[in-house]
Amino acid sequence: MKRILLMVFKNILLVPVMWCKLCYYAGHVEKYTEQQIYKMLTFIVLRANKGGRVTIDVHGKENIPEKDGFMFFPNHQGMYDVLAIVEACSHPFSVVAKKEVENVQFLKQVFKCMKAYTMDRSDVRQAMKVITAVSKEVENGRNYLIFPEGTRSKNGNHVQEFKGGSFKAATKAKCPIIPVALIDSFKPFDTNSIEPVTVQVHFLKPMLYEEYKDMKTNEIAAEVKRRIEEVIEKNTSEQK
Repeated sequence: MKRILLMVFKNILLVPVMWCKLCYYAGHVEKYTEQQIYKMLTFIVLRANKGGRVTIDVHGKENIPEKDGFMFFPNHQGMYDVLAIVEACSHPFSVVAKKEVENVQFLKQVFKCMKAYTMDRSDVRQAMKVITAVSKEVENGRNYLIFPEGTRSKNGNHVQEFKGGSFKAATKAKCPIIPVALIDSFKPFDTNSIEPVTVQVHFLKPMLYEEYKDMKTNEIAAEVKRRIEEVIEKNTSEQK
C-alpha cells in the first residue's frame, strides 16, 4: 500500500488526467486501435514504476516472436505481475484473469481496455467458452497472457503447480507458448516498503507447436514450470 501511495504522490498532477483518460478508453475501446490503447497503458505503467521506485530488469526480449499470435505463461506472484510485463513487452497483449478481480478498481478499467476475459473457475461451461474465444483470437493474431498457477503464490519466488487446463487455449490455437519467469514481482505491492526494488522479467525460449503437439496439457504445464523454476533458481541463487 505504501508504494501505491508513493506512485500516486509522485504523479499527483498526472493522476487525475490519466485516470479520466483510462476510464474514457475503457468505455470507448472501439474508437482506438489495440496499439493506441497499449501505448496509453504503457505510459501509465512507466510513470507509476518511476514514481514508485521500481526498476524492471528485462531478459530474453529476443525470444518474443515478431509475428503476433502467441501466449505468455508466467508464474504468478501478485497484483503487480501484469504491470511488470507491460513495461517489459512492446507487443500489445491481453489477459485471462480470475473472475474475482474483475471489479477491482483500476484493474477493471485496464482489463476493459485490453478486452480481457475473466474466467469463473467454478463454471466449466463458461471456462470452456473463454478458452474457445481466446484460441480463436490468438489464431487471428492477438496475444494473450494466462497465469497457469491459477492464483498467486504467497511464498515469494516459490512456484506453485501449473494447471494443465491453462494451456488448452494454446493447444487449440497451435500457437507459440512463451514461458515467463518473474522474480521479486511480489515486492512492489506485497511488502510494506518504499525502498527501491528491481523486478526481473525473463522471456524464455518459445515452445512451438511442433515441440508440444504430441504432449498432454499436464505435460506441457510441467515442462513450462520446470523451465521457469530453473531460471528463478539460477538468478535467485546468484543474489545470495
